[in-house]
Amino acid sequence: MEYLLIGFFTGLSLILALGAQNVFVIEQGLKRQYTFLVCLICSISDYLLIFLGIILFEYFQSYFNQTIELILNILLLLFLLHFIYSKIKLSFSNVDFSTNKTDETFKSILLKTLGFTYLNPHVYSDTVFFLGNFSKNFALVNKIYFGLGATISSFLFFFTIGYLANFLSKYLNNKRTWFYINILVILFMTVLSLYVLNTILNFY
Repeated sequence: MEYLLIGFFTGLSLILALGAQNVFVIEQGLKRQYTFLVCLICSISDYLLIFLGIILFEYFQSYFNQTIELILNILLLLFLLHFIYSKIKLSFSNVDFSTNKTDETFKSILLKTLGFTYLNPHVYSDTVFFLGNFSKNFALVNKIYFGLGATISSFLFFFTIGYLANFLSKYLNNKRTWFYINILVILFMTVLSLYVLNTILNFY
């Protein structure tokens, strides 16, 4: 139980940082578009990556390579640039997300959620590398409890922010509010893109 709690609070402390994935979950909650699907994919992905990190640091930690992080950063930058371009087009198209809930398809939301999860180096750094490294000296049974605790924190966090945003959406039911929300998302993603670009340029 002790290691379950350690995993829970360690995972929660990492995931509370505002990142591209969290912003996307909040935005989909505000739009009330596939909220359950987005939260579920993010939560299950964290579960898989957390235990991947535990396994890797148990058996394969000597094989880690910084080149993997560079490749993921490049892919994330390309993904973010495409996302920003789409949001700019959307901001000036007079689409009211609060009434047009079918604007994005299941496939589109699925791919975006997977992109914000598996093309994001920060997801790997938090789940695979940090949590895996943190637990490397635990006994195997304690590693499992630790991983379960971190997984529970991910499920709790994603479903909380997703459905809290879903609840708040009824108070944001106008085009002007959505215009400003889109602008804020664009600005945040732009800053994040510059940070990722700086990381790539300073790799060597």
